[in-house]
Amino acid sequence: MNVNRTTIFRLRQRLHETDTVSDRPRCGRPRCTTQRQDRNLVRNHMKKRFLSASASSRQTRGRNNQRISENTVRRRLSTSGLCARRPYIGPILTQRHGHQRTLWAQEHAAWDRIQWRSFVFSAESRFCIEHADGRVHCTCMEKKR
Repeated sequence: MNVNRTTIFRLRQRLHETDTVSDRPRCGRPRCTTQRQDRNLVRNHMKKRFLSASASSRQTRGRNNQRISENTVRRRLSTSGLCARRPYIGPILTQRHGHQRTLWAQEHAAWDRIQWRSFVFSAESRFCIEHADGRVHCTCMEKKR
């Protein structure tokens, strides 16, 4: 079972003493949201992909009608595998950019290796035409001298 023997021993001992193997109550601050509220947070973020953690914290009230923090929302979302982040707003390649890249590729499609050796491609990066992915969207080329 790939579990330490003392772990099995302690679980067996706890079952014998308390008739359960669940964790005992621990000290520490109690959770400010219920499991139902946690599920609602996750459901809202699944429906509204661009909802921020601060907006969720303003809309959601915790136990005893307390306001919950943005960090609480982020923690609840991260436990379910989500993250509340603003979508990246930045340079996206326009149709003109795509057209210019296509023209450049068509002009240089027939080049042989000797001609390509005269160019140095530096600072290359991936680019996305459909959406912004947060990366630098340019390729710098220099002609060798």
